Amino acid sequence: MQTLDIDRILQGTRIRSLSGQAYQQLFEMIQLGRLPAGTLLQERNLAEALDISRTPVREALSRLEHEGFAVRVARGQLAVKAPSVHEYMEILRVRALLEGESAGHAAQRLAIEAIDVLVQQVTTLLETSEEARTSEQLHRVDDALHNGIALASDNRLLARMVADLRLKTRVFDLAQVPERFEPGCHEHLAILEQLRARDSQGAREAMEAHIDNVRRSIINRLAYI
Repeated sequence: MQTLDIDRILQGTRIRSLSGQAYQQLFEMIQLGRLPAGTLLQERNLAEALDISRTPVREALSRLEHEGFAVRVARGQLAVKAPSVHEYMEILRVRALLEGESAGHAAQRLAIEAIDVLVQQVTTLLETSEEARTSEQLHRVDDALHNGIALASDNRLLARMVADLRLKTRVFDLAQVPERFEPGCHEHLAILEQLRARDSQGAREAMEAHIDNVRRSIINRLAYI
């Protein structure tokens, strides 16, 4: 039976190098919407904001560009990239397949204690007022659940692919579809219920339904733009 170090999942791997720290800070600013899509990533300004030299910032920006989170625009300037709707939908289809598979395997491996921790985190979010909730809290719980389940599948390649794809779709998170907050939490609880029951097929179907509901919500929201 596999147990999960929830704190490690939530905190992530500590990066010690300056360029690594710069990358982590800039990446989090992008994912949390502090650097929205289209924002120019100017080396000097970012170095001043992060209070470090320009060299590690330059290396961090190069990494962000290589990983597809930044793109060259007019005059070769680097800007935060927003995935196209088509790209986003493609990623969600792949996520449904991968995460459904990981949930099916996790149903036989994830310890009840780890499931209880995740249930408590989701329940606490539901009980927190809208005014008190933060983007950091939402991402923290969402990452713990999805990445934790993927890790419990006991397939490191699958878990890494799930984590990478999730990061690429975060630009369309609850900031774009706030109506998904409560339904999403209840869907998370339904997934955890199937995991607790050791129902592999049920967990797979609950995860696939959850991601498909995300896809439908985005489609519905775009129809009114």
